[in-house]
Amino acid sequence: MKHEEGSYCPGPLIFSFFLGGLVGAGVALLLAPKSGRETRERIKELAGEAKGKAEEVIEQAKVKVTSAVEKGKEVFEEKKSIVTTAIEAGKEAYEKEKEKLAKGH
Repeated sequence: MKHEEGSYCPGPLIFSFFLGGLVGAGVALLLAPKSGRETRERIKELAGEAKGKAEEVIEQAKVKVTSAVEKGKEVFEEKKSIVTTAIEAGKEAYEKEKEKLAKGH
């Protein structure tokens, strides 16, 4: 079939598009570094490594949190002891002043 000059024929454009796609897919398959199975295995390995690292980080965090909680308990007990001592000293001072006032009247 003969086309007149100036008319548009999409056939060569579509053919070029599909040919380019096929060539690209072929090149991709030839240059692909690994097969699908190898890629899936590598993904499993990487996932396992990531899981191991995550577990390690979680364990380290647990140790740090436990240490911080223990230190917090120690500080709390220390401050509690100081407050208890101050309260007892206040009570003693109150009782002494109360006795002084009772004797003075």
